[in-house]
Amino acid sequence: MASIINMPKLGFDMAEGTLVRWLKKVGETVNKGEVLAEIETDKATVEVESSASGTVRKLLVDEGAIVPVNSAIAMIGTADEKIEEPVKQIPESASQKTEISAQAVVAVPVPMPVSVSQTDSAHTVSPLARRMAAEKQVDLSSVKGTGPGGRIVRRDVEALLSNPAISSAGRKISPIPPPGFSNVRLPDKTLPLSKLRAAIGRRMAEAKTTIPHFYVTHEYKMDRLVDLRKQFNNLIPEDEKLSINDFIIKAVGLNLRQFPNLNASLNGNAVLHHGGINIGVAVSVEGGLLTIVCRDADQKPLRQIASEVKSMAARVRAGKVKPEDIEGSTFSISNMGMYDVENFAAIINPPEAAILAVGSAREQPVVEVGKVIPGWRMKATIAVDHRISDGVEAAKFMQGLAVYLEEPLSLVL
Repeated sequence: MASIINMPKLGFDMAEGTLVRWLKKVGETVNKGEVLAEIETDKATVEVESSASGTVRKLLVDEGAIVPVNSAIAMIGTADEKIEEPVKQIPESASQKTEISAQAVVAVPVPMPVSVSQTDSAHTVSPLARRMAAEKQVDLSSVKGTGPGGRIVRRDVEALLSNPAISSAGRKISPIPPPGFSNVRLPDKTLPLSKLRAAIGRRMAEAKTTIPHFYVTHEYKMDRLVDLRKQFNNLIPEDEKLSINDFIIKAVGLNLRQFPNLNASLNGNAVLHHGGINIGVAVSVEGGLLTIVCRDADQKPLRQIASEVKSMAARVRAGKVKPEDIEGSTFSISNMGMYDVENFAAIINPPEAAILAVGSAREQPVVEVGKVIPGWRMKATIAVDHRISDGVEAAKFMQGLAVYLEEPLSLVL
């Protein structure tokens, strides 16, 4: 019996996605787990894997079509079996749809479009192709798109970059600004709000106005963790080095075992305590952030956490994110320590109950037994949904986190 491949649902509020590109044609063989298509949502461009092995019998939607989640998009079966096409909702093409629903999970945006020249703006360019062009400084004005309706897609940029003569000629040269201060007043410029920013704005406003946030800040002694990390990194290969954030993910995962109310979601008039501890980790991409998910973080060793997070972050930045990379988080961490941020507060990512905002680990003067000595300190602030928890529980969580961060051998035993 033929298997139906559906439009996946990425995030609790995703309603639809755009099928950007088919990677398999009718009649071709596909194996289970092999990439079948690329879809584009408000969060990311995602590769859809086939859930069955066999022959591609039917592609039920065209490239460029906007498809509701859980709608059938393809049929996989044997080469000679008789199949009946399922009843489906006819999706609108991207050019026909006059109003696009722009829902996005907080802290899970895709790269926002970069500004382009007037010649370039006349082209229809996929967000992934536009980001690649910006990163490689490629001028898209002369590129002929091979996507639906002449849309410039990733393969067009890759083809340009594979031709050295065309690639070098097509690169945009950024002028070097003159030295010194210029007192020339720049004209006002009105830029349209991108779909991404509009979606984030709505979701942020919804989260802030519907979730009663409260915040608790704690300062952690990081001397032992910094020293232990240095010792570990002296023993392991360069590409497996541990970050401070890897230790924090592990510590949060272990600590949440004692605080199931913070590894939870509000479900109507009930609180759902999640069995798995899946830590969402905010990753910086061009124009925004995208949250990747370290599943069962409490059960994994530090090196596995580091490896998985690195791999997922690399896929995110390469535009090859998988659905399981970005869905299913039960608690989130936003770490801005690499930007020399002392302390900040984050907005909760619904339907989660809490998010931890982490600042920089800094060497600074501290007072120990009446003496001023150098020491490593780090501040973190937890934001909690007051409908689910309260200040005492949040404060105890932050104290419990100190046990792991200040005695970091507990993270490896």
